Amino acid sequence: MYLDEKEIAQSFKKSKFDPNSIMSIFPELISKELSLNLKSVEAVLNLLEEGATIPFIARYRKERTNGLDEVQIQNISETFESYKEIQNRKNTILKSISEQGKLEAQLEKQIIECWTSSVLEDLYLPFKQKRKTKADIAKKRGLEPLAGSIMKQNLDDPESYAIRFLNDEISTAEEAISGAKDIIAEWINERAYARNIIRQMFARTAIIESKLVKGKDEDGLKYKDYFKFSESLNRSPSHRILAIRRAESEGILKVGISIDKDLAYEKLERIFINSRNECASIIKDAIQDSYKRLIKPSIETEFKNSSKEKADLEAIKVFAENLRQLLLAPALGPIRTLAIDPGFRTGCKVVCLDENGGLLHNETIYPHPPQSENTKAASKIGNLIEAYKLDAIAIGNGTAGRETERFIQKYVR
Repeated sequence: MYLDEKEIAQSFKKSKFDPNSIMSIFPELISKELSLNLKSVEAVLNLLEEGATIPFIARYRKERTNGLDEVQIQNISETFESYKEIQNRKNTILKSISEQGKLEAQLEKQIIECWTSSVLEDLYLPFKQKRKTKADIAKKRGLEPLAGSIMKQNLDDPESYAIRFLNDEISTAEEAISGAKDIIAEWINERAYARNIIRQMFARTAIIESKLVKGKDEDGLKYKDYFKFSESLNRSPSHRILAIRRAESEGILKVGISIDKDLAYEKLERIFINSRNECASIIKDAIQDSYKRLIKPSIETEFKNSSKEKADLEAIKVFAENLRQLLLAPALGPIRTLAIDPGFRTGCKVVCLDENGGLLHNETIYPHPPQSENTKAASKIGNLIEAYKLDAIAIGNGTAGRETERFIQKYVR
């Protein structure tokens, strides 16, 4: 779930940011993300900080958490850890950009107020140390001023202007403009707002597609339903996502996540093109190159990872529910049972249950000290077994449990 960045910013302003007390804002962020009462979240975080375990909090501190269950407390704990990781990443990013001498006040504010990992990485992208790119080569050849002039879109004849940038490594205006396009494509990719628009398109309209790897039809026969497959990513159930990704990891399928590229071009053009001259045509080419080569592969990877993570969580929920039902099923199946809750002074509570767990009879026997009514208790047990045709005896694992087991073994036949 992505939080509303405006809400986060407002919350952050209220918190009066202090790097030494950054965690003071976490409860409010967690409360909004998980739709839980703020005081309950604060109580859970305080208890966790004190060393309390999740089962302990859920069972013995309900009055402090307003009755939160194990799942809600676990979600609070995991979300808290996630925010701590984001904060550590922000500290690293701020330090890196500062060391480069490029940490402007507006950028610092954006990073401080950001609590979404993907957006944070977008903000860092222009300053991230990376391998040598086509844009780096073009900049080294002195083409950055040409790219800047084209981006401003105030050149009537960019080819004539490009001649000024010819040198030993660039022999024609076409080569100069091509290098400028590489620089512009990288600039477009590094604009966080542009990437976020494409990310939102992926979130709404992404399609997951798979096709068979040539020559793998026999090896991947069990995945035949996905040899030529296409479906909305949002509507694809977890078991299907996992099956497709498993087939991909086995080398059976090629898998891709995509959106309508023409619509993506149109969205980006609205951002970066504000003229109808020749510069606009150059920028249009750079936009398509930036999307195909830089933006789309990066965001596709994001959604491959996030959809896999979501599918894993859904699968875990299904497995957990199946296991829960298995553990709650009658151990011996649908049979009539005599159940004993052992005890000394207060006696042993006895109930007779039918095949469906319905109550047939209940009473109390006193086979242990101080009463020690062994014979009487054994007679009652024998009569109940015969009267209600009981098939099994269950003894609770509590006080006097071992003594009750020995009594049944010795006196009841």
